[in-house]
Amino acid sequence: MTEFATQRLIIGILKTIYENNDPIGARLIADKMDGRGYSLGERGVRYHLKILDANGFTQRVGYSGRIITKKGIAEINNALVGDRMGFVISRIHEMLYSTTFDPYKKSGNIIINLSIMDKDDLDRNKELIHTVIQKGYTVSPRCHIFEGGEKVSNIAIPQGSVGIASICALTIDGVLLKQGIPIETKYGGIIQVDNGTPVRFTDLISYTGTSLDPITIFMSKRMTDVMGILDNDSGLLLGNLREAPIIAHEKIMDIISLLNGADIGGVIGHIHAGDTVLSAPISPGKIGIPIYAGVNPLAVLVEKGIEVTTHPVSLIMDYSEMNTIF
Repeated sequence: MTEFATQRLIIGILKTIYENNDPIGARLIADKMDGRGYSLGERGVRYHLKILDANGFTQRVGYSGRIITKKGIAEINNALVGDRMGFVISRIHEMLYSTTFDPYKKSGNIIINLSIMDKDDLDRNKELIHTVIQKGYTVSPRCHIFEGGEKVSNIAIPQGSVGIASICALTIDGVLLKQGIPIETKYGGIIQVDNGTPVRFTDLISYTGTSLDPITIFMSKRMTDVMGILDNDSGLLLGNLREAPIIAHEKIMDIISLLNGADIGGVIGHIHAGDTVLSAPISPGKIGIPIYAGVNPLAVLVEKGIEVTTHPVSLIMDYSEMNTIF
C-alpha cells in the first residue's frame, strides 16, 4: 500500500470513530470501513488503532472501544484536501437518509444545527433573535436548548454555556426525498435583500466542491448583514439552494405548504425553472428552491462580536423535542 493510500486509510478510520457518538470497537470499525470500500478485517483495524493510539489520535476507553482525541479531530481537519472534499456532501446524504419527518402527521426525526454560546449572551439577546425569527428569515421558530454540562452527540456543552438546536433547512430536503422527489443540495451562499425583498445570491459555494460547510464559512467570516435588514430592510442573509425536477414542482409546493403548517419554512418565493434563480445557476430541466438558513437568528449575534460556535447539520432529533421558546 502506498503512503498516500495509507494516509487515506488512517483518515478513514479516524472519521469512523469521530462519527460514532460512543466509544467504538475494532469489529464495528471494520464493518463501517468495509462500507467505505476498505476490506481490512478486525485484525487490520486493530493494527492501525495501535498506531493511532501511539500518535495520540485515539484513546482506548476500557473494553468499550476507542474515542477520538482533540489531536485526532485536528488531524481530520488537516487531512488530505482531496479526501475531505466529499466529506460535507457525504455527511448531508447520511442526514437526509436519516430524516423521517412526516409532514402529514407532523412527527418524526429532523436535522438540526447546533450553536453554542454563553448563557448570559443568550439571555441578553433573546429579543434580537426573536425579531429575526418573526420576520421569517429562518427555517423555524422552534428550537431546543441544551444546558451546560450536557453532551450532544459527540459535542460537550461547556458549563456556563448553552447549546441551541435549530431546525436545519436540509430537513426540507430530507422530507422531499422521503416523498419520492429527487433533490440535490447545490449551494450555500449569501442572499442580498433590498427593501425587504430577496434579490440575488451575492456569493455561492458548492457543497460538492468544499471541504468545509459553506454556511460555517460565511458565518465565521461575518459576511452577513442581518442588522442592516432589521434596521433598514436591506442587508445580507445566509441561504441555500437546491434543485429538483420540473415535473415535481406541484408536489413540492404541496409538501412545502404542509411543512409550513408544522412551523418548518424559510422557502423563498422564487421557485421556478430557468437559467438562474436569484442569479444562481440552475441545471436544465430543474427548478431551483432557495431557502433561508436556520442559523440566521444567530448570525446577527456573530455580527455584534458575540462568540457563537455553530455546527451545521449536527445531528438528528425528534421533532417533538423542539419548542417555540423565542
